[in-house]
Amino acid sequence: MTPAAATELATATNEHLANISNTLIYSAMAVYTLAFFAYIAEWLFGSRSKVARTAAALTAGTATAGAKGPAVTVKSKGGTAVLERPEVVVRSSAGSRDVPDGPGAHGGDEQGDLYGRIAVSLTVLAFLVELCGVIARAASVQRAPWGNMYEFNITFSTVAVGVYLLLLALKKNVRWLGLFLTTTVLLDLGLAVTVLYTASDQLVPALHSYWLYIHVSTAIVCGAVFYVGAVGTLLYLFKDSYENKLAGGGKPGSFATSVLERLPASASLDKFAYRINAAVFPLWTFTIIAGAIWAESAWGRYWGWDPKETWAFITWVAYACYLHARSTAGWKGRKAAYIALIAFGCWLFNYYGVNIFVGGKHSYAGV
Repeated sequence: MTPAAATELATATNEHLANISNTLIYSAMAVYTLAFFAYIAEWLFGSRSKVARTAAALTAGTATAGAKGPAVTVKSKGGTAVLERPEVVVRSSAGSRDVPDGPGAHGGDEQGDLYGRIAVSLTVLAFLVELCGVIARAASVQRAPWGNMYEFNITFSTVAVGVYLLLLALKKNVRWLGLFLTTTVLLDLGLAVTVLYTASDQLVPALHSYWLYIHVSTAIVCGAVFYVGAVGTLLYLFKDSYENKLAGGGKPGSFATSVLERLPASASLDKFAYRINAAVFPLWTFTIIAGAIWAESAWGRYWGWDPKETWAFITWVAYACYLHARSTAGWKGRKAAYIALIAFGCWLFNYYGVNIFVGGKHSYAGV
């Protein structure tokens, strides 16, 4: 076989793998859609008669700090099924009330729990299919699959789902995150395959470095974990407002009650978001340092206040302010949560805004 023929064959094989990757990404979207509807069913068909814990705790004021809540029991044809016991949080973010965690999306109901297990199984399947799509994309060009925004998006959503499944594997009570996760993953992949799609191609010379594997991979992991923390923070704000309204004698609407009662207590959500953000913050620090080292190798300087560098640093400062505020008595709770959402907004702008609307040395990959 002549060299020209071999090159042509290699190109065809690459295109074949790229098409396989595209098919797998669309297949993952289809499975994520099924998981989304299963999560919806979990929320809709879970028992609504088992979700009065927050209201009862705030009304009676008898929750015991550090104690376990009553076991949730449901009748079934085979006898009595005992589901999870919600934990009572020691102190809320405001330090003024002890509120038990909700029983989860299924509301302590056996039928809702079944839909939830189906949803998680579909999420695992979609994750594996999407992961294979990312690997096929990498194999099509024999490089790391994050050379442009399309590849970054499909890898980012894969890692975000992987973080969720890892927390589930560690026996963390995070199934309430599933509906919000699949919704945003579908939006992310929809944006990737329509607006951000870029044909499989080789990298520009500046990206041919082992730092691509180090710097960009850690940035993707940080973004995925920051996303999980942002969802927890946003839900904390809703749940805290709900608890405040109940504590003040108000009566929230039936929709808010049926949804928010099933979430963990606001203190649990606040603690969850803080631990997630605090755990990944050192890795984000390393990401910026690794980027500076790579910049010196590629462009002859460690830092040049390029828009991407600037917004990465702004994001770092915002999360540093959040972590400091979270440890300061006067800024705990909602004030710190607002800073956390601003910090995640900085991360989003650093990725989408800078890449699309702002030019700079990091614009070589297009979208």
